[in-house]
Amino acid sequence: MAGKRKISKGAYAGLILIYICMLIVILITLYPFIYVFSMSVSDPMSVLKQEVWFLPKGFNLDSYKMVFENEELWMHYGNTIWYTVTGTLVNMILTILGAYPLSRKSLIMRKQIMFFISFTMFFSGGMIPLFIVVNKLGLYDSRWSMILPVAVNAWNLIIARTYFQGLPEGLIESAKLDGANDFQVLWKIIIPLSKPILAVLALFSAVGHWNAYFNAVLFLPSPQKQPLQIYLQKLLINMSDAAAGNTQFGLNRSMQVIQLRYSTIIVVILPIICVYPFLQKYFVQGVMVGAIKE
Repeated sequence: MAGKRKISKGAYAGLILIYICMLIVILITLYPFIYVFSMSVSDPMSVLKQEVWFLPKGFNLDSYKMVFENEELWMHYGNTIWYTVTGTLVNMILTILGAYPLSRKSLIMRKQIMFFISFTMFFSGGMIPLFIVVNKLGLYDSRWSMILPVAVNAWNLIIARTYFQGLPEGLIESAKLDGANDFQVLWKIIIPLSKPILAVLALFSAVGHWNAYFNAVLFLPSPQKQPLQIYLQKLLINMSDAAAGNTQFGLNRSMQVIQLRYSTIIVVILPIICVYPFLQKYFVQGVMVGAIKE
């Protein structure tokens, strides 16, 4: 049995420093979530007096009851779920169908096509031309205005293409010798072997659609079609105005208004927090692979 490797004091000191730095980063990252959650479940009087800094003081769920009884919130929640599911599905289908042929050396003008795709990452027409195009296509005040203008992300396409290029060429050649066409190769070989990177790209797309805000401001004037982020922005502004006029609404109303903001934020971010652990194993495997190898 080989002897144990000795670690010098300098290496121990470096390891301790790394752990301390990581602990600080974790605390900085988690603190906003802990603070918002603590404010949402603390005693309303403690929230009003701004006595909550880290852990909850007291316990009260009345604000969550008000959130779940808000029918308008659930309408916007449903819109955001539709945008996220549909948008992520469209993103992944188009990204895969675009990345696979671009990863094949047999594709004619492959480098020229990649140049134009990469060009869009650095230069764009701007907000006004985008608005004109969406309006001329009849997408203004349509749900598809949240999907089609962002149907393909150039960076995600490049990452998927690079990952596909790194897969063993022999597998593809063997499949074609057995009579498989490109769609069969893509479905039965490429996609199963690319689960890590596809899970990462799906997570990026889903988070992007869930947090979508600016396009909704530009293209969706109808409140019935607006996503959750627009409703949250309006809610926070209206609640701030109501809380500022606490003499009009009374002390109890002011406490409810202030605490309701934090409860709504928790309800909004909860789905993403719940989905992430299921994709974490793929995220760790695939987050860097496609971005490094070329």
